[in-house]
Amino acid sequence: MRLALHEPDIAGNVGTLIRTAACFGVGIDLIEPMGFPWSDRALARSGMDYARAADVARHEDWAAFAAQATGRIVLLTTSGAVALPDAAFRPDDVLLLGSEGAGVPAHVHDRADLRVAIPMRPGFRSLNVAVAGGIVLAEALRQTGWA
Repeated sequence: MRLALHEPDIAGNVGTLIRTAACFGVGIDLIEPMGFPWSDRALARSGMDYARAADVARHEDWAAFAAQATGRIVLLTTSGAVALPDAAFRPDDVLLLGSEGAGVPAHVHDRADLRVAIPMRPGFRSLNVAVAGGIVLAEALRQTGWA
């Protein structure tokens, strides 16, 4: 299982998700361009020293990522077709998160093999991307045996 971030805008969220991936032993894909310069300093606040322990792969763009993706692409989206409690995950899924400001473009949304939404109270738009990634990753790992 892997996390993937499509054109993330905020270094702190990327650092938090790198730390999450390292702690749970999953890889993480960063699909560029990113809204900040990639550097150890940019990620130091949230990722701390966990970045060295994480399996981080950077991809020039969506096409480069999609060309090498194996397993299903599971998009976390506010307009998901399947509510998280009803989603069935597989060990080789790639959990894809969109950018904080724009989500993902239509062609990326259409490419997803499964679209998952986290149920929330009415009137609330979305969760922080790092929080959403952690919630869905924990459920996906629970279902697949925390391998």
